[in-house]
Amino acid sequence: MTNPNIQKLETYGSGSYLASDVTVLLDIVDKASVADVPVSQKEALIQSGQRHYSDMLTLEQAPTAIHEQLYQQALEQGTTRTATDIANLAYRLHHTFQQTANDKCPLVLVSLVRAGLPVGVLLQRALTDKDSSYAVPSVHYGISIIRDRGLDSVALQMILDAYPNSPIIFVDGWTGKGAIYQELARSLEVFSDPSHPYFANIFHQGKDVIPLLTLADPAGVAWLAASEEDWLIPSGLLNSTVSGLISRSLYTEPQSGLHRSVFYDNLVQVDHSLAFIDHIDTARRALSTPPQYLQTFKQPRYQTAALINTLAAEYNISNRNRIKPTIAEATRAILRRDPECILLATAEHPDTVLLRHLCAQRNINIMVLGAKILPYQAITLIKQRVTDRS
Repeated sequence: MTNPNIQKLETYGSGSYLASDVTVLLDIVDKASVADVPVSQKEALIQSGQRHYSDMLTLEQAPTAIHEQLYQQALEQGTTRTATDIANLAYRLHHTFQQTANDKCPLVLVSLVRAGLPVGVLLQRALTDKDSSYAVPSVHYGISIIRDRGLDSVALQMILDAYPNSPIIFVDGWTGKGAIYQELARSLEVFSDPSHPYFANIFHQGKDVIPLLTLADPAGVAWLAASEEDWLIPSGLLNSTVSGLISRSLYTEPQSGLHRSVFYDNLVQVDHSLAFIDHIDTARRALSTPPQYLQTFKQPRYQTAALINTLAAEYNISNRNRIKPTIAEATRAILRRDPECILLATAEHPDTVLLRHLCAQRNINIMVLGAKILPYQAITLIKQRVTDRS
């Protein structure tokens, strides 16, 4: 008999991905119903405490020609690494769950929208590849998580209702300071009592272990990551056009339903979401080197916390949300926020070409600080506006 809870989940869309790749548990709303707030106005509203960032959108425009060119360069340069990392992650998941996951109780991948979506889709393709050495029954969903407001509890409960006996792995693209890890941990506290009916779905790796998987983990907070390096993850260079044409999520109170998102149907012609997946997945299947058995961590190491504290003190930043570390976050902050300056470890690093181009275009100051900011290659500091309450 078909599980009606699974049928209910299947009524939701997949953005511009295939239905077999992911089901995105978001309430897709029309662009016309969302206020398009300019970046400078949005920054003032956020920092003054008048509005939360998840209550507003600056609607995305198509990437410029140079932005597209630099993405293609990053893709060419990072294809083998991305494919290898996905194979290694899938191999470790296979070894961890091959005895417990089956068609009735598959491993549930829950990608954190948006940066987790491309990684989750690639993992879903790898885990369901019957010709690989790491196949394991799995399903894949995308749900929203918002800083200060948490994981979409309505979406998570829908998944738990549909798969009451399945382990859940949360998937993100990378970690910056570890803020999303902390948000995830806070959201999952409700399940942390061993007597909770869904305790085993979440805490299958141990009572205090948050099962977060990332491609890169400079902050040192993930349970499983392909590396702890800050490198040019190709999908980190674009926004919706490599994430299923889905916007950053907008908050909805739990009693009112799922978090909301806009589908950018106007950007279909410049969408790379499926092409990116197909390209990396083809490269993964062509790999000749056997996958590596990755280490897992029971607890976060917070290995960059001291560095973030030092930067906050030196630049008189009371709100850590104004510090955006990693190449991907630093780049996205330039595109979506109002930067004060950019800190680089190396003046001419090939992974920061787009970042430096955007700085030149917008006349944003760059400071080269060398090993002082490692393991991060780049950090954007957001400009302070009005009062620092964001």
